[in-house]
Amino acid sequence: MKKNLSACTTVLVGKDATIDGSTMAARNDDTFGPLTPQRFVTYPAYHNHPNQVKAYLNKCVVDRPADGYRYQGTPNVNYKTEGVFDESGFNEKNVGMSATESVYANERVLACDPLNTESGINEDLIVAATLPFIDSAKDGVKYLGQLIAKYGSAEGNGVIFSDKNDVWYMEIVTGHHWVAERIPDDAYAVTGNRVAIQQVDFNDHDNFMWSEGIQEFVEKNHLNPDKYGWDFRHIFGTADVFDQHYNTPRQWYGHKVLNPSVEQDPLDFDLPFIMRTNYRITLADVQKILSSHYQGTPYDPLGHGTEEQKHLFRPISLNRTQNSHVLQVRNDLPEASSTIMWMSFGIPTFTPYIPFFGNADDIDVSYRETPKKLNMDLKSAYWMYRALSMIVEAHHAEFTQDDLNYLKDSREYLYRWVNQVAPKVEGMSDNDACAYLSEETHKMVAEMAKRTKELMSNLIMHGLELSKLTFIMDKNL
Repeated sequence: MKKNLSACTTVLVGKDATIDGSTMAARNDDTFGPLTPQRFVTYPAYHNHPNQVKAYLNKCVVDRPADGYRYQGTPNVNYKTEGVFDESGFNEKNVGMSATESVYANERVLACDPLNTESGINEDLIVAATLPFIDSAKDGVKYLGQLIAKYGSAEGNGVIFSDKNDVWYMEIVTGHHWVAERIPDDAYAVTGNRVAIQQVDFNDHDNFMWSEGIQEFVEKNHLNPDKYGWDFRHIFGTADVFDQHYNTPRQWYGHKVLNPSVEQDPLDFDLPFIMRTNYRITLADVQKILSSHYQGTPYDPLGHGTEEQKHLFRPISLNRTQNSHVLQVRNDLPEASSTIMWMSFGIPTFTPYIPFFGNADDIDVSYRETPKKLNMDLKSAYWMYRALSMIVEAHHAEFTQDDLNYLKDSREYLYRWVNQVAPKVEGMSDNDACAYLSEETHKMVAEMAKRTKELMSNLIMHGLELSKLTFIMDKNL
């Protein structure tokens, strides 16, 4: 089996902590290489058809029920060699899932309950095995927990489930053990590739769920290093130099964005997973974290720190971020248009988040079909936005302001588009709402392609003027 591929960053926000009462569950999907082409699809519902889903990266085969809901996914194009990795989307019951945030357990716990790398559930098929069969965020944790008990887990994974009321974060750390925590309504959470959940209250069944026998497992094998309390991160997680340079700084910067007055250390192993802030969190705040690279600090690779500082910490937004998404459920919109996946297929530092309604099942061809290689017609959204990312970064000092203006204008247009389109499905049948949202989304995608290609054209022409292969001759010679 291949090594777990998603070295990601997660931001979660409860509904009372947001400016509009929505829940938000967000993540960057990062891979080992800068190019792992993806596409965006809708899988149809099915009925009276028991079936199986098979992994491409190990021998896992999961039995699926006879009936499954329609659901979205962002699979890899080269699925036979890279695995499917559906990553994120909503199902027709307005439940969101994002999987996975790779997490790594320590050797003490893995020695007692090894990962089932040969045939356990892995990220390759985890969405397809779960999202079509759940009716709520909490139901998602329960359903996946049952699958882990039956098949075991092939890797350490953090899995997000969300609906209009709840956001749950589930951390699967060994072959059979996991804990899940509900993000409080008035709070947010940030993590990146470390075991994040801290103190677990086994008397609070409304806000915690866990694998059967996990307390006995820890006690029997003498795994709790703390004299007091039951800290999931301390028991199952890692705390090493790698974490301090690869993982903890991302959590630190997320808190810095949302809690700028709170002093924290990017090397601190005990940074909080869940925090509260004094203001209401916006969609733009969450996108700012996922698109960030330590702006305003010496650690910014595109900034003015020393060379050592600029390469000290792994940034949040990378050239290998394949897609960045925010699963938003808005309680101020009709049910049929309340679920929106805001998705960036480029490097999120340079490219916009495009809104896709969970109940618009006719995906635009520019997202649905992605060639394995770049075609210069730029009909593919994946390749268009990645090409824009390369162009801007290549002349960052000269192009960044044009790109920032484009991103600001895009947000204004897209926010207005959602607020105009979404309310109009009130009173429509499910089929009519789906058709209307799909039609309007096609128009929006075309408008964003037009804007993006115009920007790219202007930047390329400007870039030609910046060539160092130039010579100005004195006309008097």
